[in-house]
Amino acid sequence: MKRICTVVGARPQLIKAAAVSSAIAHWNETGMEPLGEEIIHTGQHFDDRMSGVFFRELGIPVPVANLGISGGTHGAMTGAMLPALEQQFAERRPDAVLLYGDTNSTLAGALAAAKLCIPVVHVEAGPRMFDRSHPEEINRVVVDHVADLLLAPSEVSRRNLAAEGLVRGVHVVGDVMLDAVRMHAKSAIAPAMDRPFALCTVHRPQNVDDPLRMAKLMRALRAIPLAVLLPQHPRTLAAVKAHGLTWPTNVVVVEPLSYLETLGALSAATVVLSDSGGLPKEAYYLGHRSLTLSSETAWPELQECGATRVVGCDSDAIAGSLDWACEAPVASPNPFGDGDAGSKIVACLVAMLGGAAECGNPAVPSDGRTSS
Repeated sequence: MKRICTVVGARPQLIKAAAVSSAIAHWNETGMEPLGEEIIHTGQHFDDRMSGVFFRELGIPVPVANLGISGGTHGAMTGAMLPALEQQFAERRPDAVLLYGDTNSTLAGALAAAKLCIPVVHVEAGPRMFDRSHPEEINRVVVDHVADLLLAPSEVSRRNLAAEGLVRGVHVVGDVMLDAVRMHAKSAIAPAMDRPFALCTVHRPQNVDDPLRMAKLMRALRAIPLAVLLPQHPRTLAAVKAHGLTWPTNVVVVEPLSYLETLGALSAATVVLSDSGGLPKEAYYLGHRSLTLSSETAWPELQECGATRVVGCDSDAIAGSLDWACEAPVASPNPFGDGDAGSKIVACLVAMLGGAAECGNPAVPSDGRTSS
C-alpha cells in the first residue's frame, strides 16, 4: 500500500482535505491497490469553531498528530512547524506529502518534505496575486517551486505556472472547493436571521491591521441598507479591540461559522462581501455574485465570468456595486471544473506513485494537462 501524509492547519484546508479524503475512500473501494492517508494537523487554527467542528461536520479522518503550533510571527510559526513536521515525516516515511493552498502550514510541509526527498503534492497550485506584500503569495510561489506534482484549479493557474517555467508535473484538476459545495450544499444550516441581510467576512492583515482601512470599511457597512451578518475571525476581533473601533449597529457580529453554517448563510444572503480567497468562489458556486474587499484577487477567473468585483474598502465603490452584486452571475462555463477535482487528484496521486499509466482519468492531453 502506498501511503501519503496530508498536512492541514487552517480552516480552508480542512474543507479541501475533506473532499480529497472522500475521494481516497472511494478509490479504496474499487478493488485497486489502496491508498493510505494519515492526516497531520499543525494546529495553526486551534479554536473549535475554526477547526474541530469541521472534522465533525465533514467526516474528515482524525489526525494522527496535532502539533499544537499557532500564533506568533510568520517566521516563528513556520520555523516551529519545520522540525515538528520533519520528525513526523521521518518517522512515518510517507510515499508523498499532500498539501493544500497557501498557509504557513503549507509552506512548512513543503520545505520539510522536500529536504527529506519526499515527493510534494500541491493542491491549488498556480493562483497568483502578483503582489509579494501578501504572505500567502510568497507561500504559493515557494511551494509551487519545490512541488513535484502541481494540481492547478484552472487554466489561468496553469498559465501562471508556465510563466514561471513550471510545466513538468502540472495538471489542471479543477477546484476541490466546488466538490465540497456540491457534496454538502443540501446539508447547509440556515442562519437565524429574520430579515434580508448581507454576509460579510474580513480577516486579511492588509485590512484588519490597518485602523484607517477598518474605519472605512465600517462606514461602508453602515451605509448598506441591510443587516450585515459578520462572522468575526479571531484576528479581526483582536484588531477591532486594539484599534478602539465599534461595529455599526446594523452589523450582527457572530462567532466564526462552521462549514455547513457558511453554506447556509451564503445561500440565504442578499449580497456577499469578503476579503477571503475562498468565500467569493463558494458564493459563485451557489449562484451569487460577491464584492471582494481587497485591492486585488488571486482569482481573476471570477472577475472574467462576472462573479465578483474588486472594491477594496472604498465606501463609494461598495455602494456603487451593491445592486450589481445582488444579481445572479450570467451563466457561463465554470472555469474551475465540474466538481470532480477530488477523483482527478486521486488519479494523479496513484499515477505518480506508480499505480496507473495515466494521470487525471479519463484523458490526459499531450501537453500534460488533465482535462477538467
